[in-house]
Amino acid sequence: MSLDKAIEKGEEKRKPYYRSGKYDPTCRPNGGCPYCKNNRQHKHKKRECACKDQEKEYSQEESTD
Repeated sequence: MSLDKAIEKGEEKRKPYYRSGKYDPTCRPNGGCPYCKNNRQHKHKKRECACKDQEKEYSQEESTD
């Protein structure tokens, strides 16, 4: 039974999918569009940049010693 038929009969409790289309027409919750993906991974990217900066500082300290 398709989702539309199940919704008509009242057997399906999920809401039908409406495309947001605001940023990407293929966007879905927790989707893979670039906008959603960047929002989800912002914390991890910041942490990665901080680690790279620490590595640069450490390598500079070693080279001066």
